[in-house]
Amino acid sequence: MSLSRRRLLQLGGASAAATLASSRQSAAAEGAAASEPPQPIRELTDMTKDVAPIALDEHKARLGRAQALLAKHGLDALVVGPSTSLTYFTGARWGLSERFFGFVLTKTGDPTWVTPAFEQRRAEEQIKIGGDVRAWQEHESPFLTIGAILRDRAAASGRIALDEALPFMFVDGIAKAAPAATATSGTPVTAGCRMIKDAHEIAIMRRANEITVRAHRAVFASLSEGTPHDTAVDWNTEAHRRLGVDGGALVLFGPDAAFPHGTTKPKALAKGDVVLIDGGCHLHGYASDITRTAIFGAPPTDRQRKVWDVVRQAQDAAFRTVRPGVECQAVDAAARKVIVDAGFGPDYKFFTHRLGHGIGMDGHEHTYFVRGNTTKLEPGMCFSDEPGIYIPGEMGIRHEDIIFVTADGAENMTKWTGTPEDPAVV
Repeated sequence: MSLSRRRLLQLGGASAAATLASSRQSAAAEGAAASEPPQPIRELTDMTKDVAPIALDEHKARLGRAQALLAKHGLDALVVGPSTSLTYFTGARWGLSERFFGFVLTKTGDPTWVTPAFEQRRAEEQIKIGGDVRAWQEHESPFLTIGAILRDRAAASGRIALDEALPFMFVDGIAKAAPAATATSGTPVTAGCRMIKDAHEIAIMRRANEITVRAHRAVFASLSEGTPHDTAVDWNTEAHRRLGVDGGALVLFGPDAAFPHGTTKPKALAKGDVVLIDGGCHLHGYASDITRTAIFGAPPTDRQRKVWDVVRQAQDAAFRTVRPGVECQAVDAAARKVIVDAGFGPDYKFFTHRLGHGIGMDGHEHTYFVRGNTTKLEPGMCFSDEPGIYIPGEMGIRHEDIIFVTADGAENMTKWTGTPEDPAVV
C-alpha cells in the first residue's frame, strides 16, 4: 500500500497529537497525584454528625436574657444590625452592606424587624421570631423606620443600646432619626449574654476544638524536610474539611515563628525547625482556636526545650489561677510572671501579647485576659489560654488551648499539649 506525502503528514500529525494528548493526560495525572494530601489527612473523617446546632427555643431564651439585661442596665431598647449578635439572638444571617437590616428589641415582646423592601421575602425566610416586619423602599430611610418603631414601643425618648458592630453611618442615622433618645453602647447586653456559655454551647465548642487538634496532628504527621509553607497551610484547610468543617491555620517554620501572626516571607521546613501551627474552625457558628508547637526532624536543643517548657508552665499557671470571682488581669499576670521569672523579660519583651481572648461565635470576643481588665470571672466564660515566647531571628513558641470557667475553677476543652516531639495530643 502506498501513501501520499499528504497522508503521511496527516498520520504524523495525528500521532504527534495523540502523543501530546497522552503526555498531557500523564501530566494531569501526576499533578492530581501531587495534589492529593498525605495519608494522615486522607484518613480523616467527619467528626460533626453527633453535634446538634442551636435550636429555636434557645434563641428565644437568649432574647429573654437580653430583655432582662435591658431592664437591669436601665435601657429601653436594643438595636442590632447584621452581625454575629444578630445570629446569636435569632439565628438569622445577613451580610453587612449600606442597607440596614436588623431588629429592635424592647424590654417586652418579640423583636421588630427592619428590612429593605426588595429583600423582604428573603428576610422572612430567616425571621423565625417576631411577626412585625417593616420594609423600607430604596428612596426611604431605614432609620426613620427604626425611629417609628421606638415611638410605637414607647422608647423614643429612652436610652437606646446600639450593637457595637453597627457601622457609624447606621449609628449616626439612628441618632438623627430619634433625636429625643439617648444612644449608648449595647455591649452590656450583647456581651452580657454572649460571654456566658451554656452547656450546649460548650459542647459545640469542645467538639470544634477537638476537630482542630486532630487537624493539626494530621499536618504534623505529614511534614517532611522541604515542605513549603503554603503546602502545610493547604493541608490544614483540607484536614478541617475532611473533618466536616471550614477551617484553617497559620503555619510557621523556624525563625518565622517569632512573628506571632506570621511573616510576608515564609520559609520552607528544615530539620530542627520549630513548627508552629495556630488555627481553628467554625462548627454550628462556634469557633475553635488551638496552637501547637513542635520541633521537626531532630531532638529539641536544650534551648528549644527550655523555652517550650517555660511556655507550658506559664499556660498551666494561668489555668490554675482561673476561678469565679478572680479578675481577668490576674490570669494574665500569673502567666507573665512565670515567663519573666525564667529570664524572658521584662514584661512584654518576649511575651509580646496579652494572655488570651474571649471566644464563642467569634474567634475573638469579650472579654480578655489582659492587664487592666478588672472583669471578674463567672462560670461559663470561655477563653484562649495562649502564652508565648518570641525570640526574633531564632524561634517562637506558643501553646494555646480553649478553657472555660466552672463553678470552682476551670476546665480545658481538649487535652493539653504533650511534648516538643509530640505536641498535638488528641
